[in-house]
Amino acid sequence: MVTRRHAGACVAEPTEQEAADLLEMRTLLEPLGAARAAQRRTEAHLKVLRGLVRLGQERARQGNSDDLRSLSGWFHETLAQASGSAALTSMLTQLRHKITWMYTTDGPADPVEYWAEHGAIVDAVARGDGDRARAVTALHTERASAGYRLRFGSGTDRAGRTERVRTSQHPVNMPSLRP
Repeated sequence: MVTRRHAGACVAEPTEQEAADLLEMRTLLEPLGAARAAQRRTEAHLKVLRGLVRLGQERARQGNSDDLRSLSGWFHETLAQASGSAALTSMLTQLRHKITWMYTTDGPADPVEYWAEHGAIVDAVARGDGDRARAVTALHTERASAGYRLRFGSGTDRAGRTERVRTSQHPVNMPSLRP
């Protein structure tokens, strides 16, 4: 929400570049989280990650894609928590929420392969191989990013200027409208 003097409240709408920046940040931070998880994870983290991978692989093989998006979200949230960094976990959670708000995705072209990548990440984390966990996660996030499509328009107005905010249809907190 953005407020403008004498204009009321407006809904902030990011530019295409701002949205792309979020995907880039995720492709940098997710691998960092996986590398740290390889060094800091607990057995409880591994148990949850392995369970999510088993369930995701099962659903992907059955062609049941309804739950796959939420399972993937839980997987990445647990992986971030396994990093042992509350700040990194919070940042990644915020990025995922913003990306979900700005983008739509058709899901992976090959859900079975997508969940095999999750399995490879867990294997590297379980072995304590931070370099492998970073590399596999980097590849996974890059592949996933290719499937995102912006929910919003082109990001430019008729004059060719980049739009950063969209005015709400209903004015809020405007002095002229108060009784």
